[in-house]
Amino acid sequence: MDIRLDDKVAMVTGAASGIGLACAEMLAESKGTAKGYQLDVTDVPRIAPTVSRIREELGEIDVLVCSAGVNIRQVAHEVTEEAWDFINNVNIKGLFFCNQAVAVQSMIPRKSGAIINIASNMSLVGGPKRTAYCASKGAVVQLTRAETVDWAPYNIRINAVAPTWVLTNLTRELLKDRAFSDYITGNTPLHRLATVEDVATAVCFLASDQASMITGTILPVDGGWTAQ
Repeated sequence: MDIRLDDKVAMVTGAASGIGLACAEMLAESKGTAKGYQLDVTDVPRIAPTVSRIREELGEIDVLVCSAGVNIRQVAHEVTEEAWDFINNVNIKGLFFCNQAVAVQSMIPRKSGAIINIASNMSLVGGPKRTAYCASKGAVVQLTRAETVDWAPYNIRINAVAPTWVLTNLTRELLKDRAFSDYITGNTPLHRLATVEDVATAVCFLASDQASMITGTILPVDGGWTAQ
């Protein structure tokens, strides 16, 4: 199947590196061009103006991929209010207001659009030293489902991709810990990490017209982690 995204305008948050960059590059393979915009998703008042600028310069937004995300490794009894707010302000608050701004400005008026939120396998199961992260990514799953119901009358599809550990510049140092790396691969039936391309391919499929009947779905890209 040839996934086609020709003539679509996509906005990708967190596109400077990692999963977001891979999504932006793979989406641009069909569109052919890309342009960078600086946006801190925790600065909520700046989200809507940035969306407006993208629309003015590139056209109405057909696809939104929310990939901006952060994590701090802390066991539950050590989570501070500062860490909680940092993680949730990026992973769920910033994500939601990006979803809302794009929907309100560009998708609801045209009754068309696809939103893909990057969740995590930790949206679906627990993990050590992941309390705030699991909470934020679990919220992404429920947000995706709730938006699906609210925005289906406008023909907007909202799905989430839930990857396992992905080898990126941000995780490379952590995964040099042999015990931790063995824990990850040992709990993955396919016994390997995901690649950014694995995740981006799933995102591009959900963004495409080939997925026109798929909405409200949480797609694990986790090598079987959540099947156990």
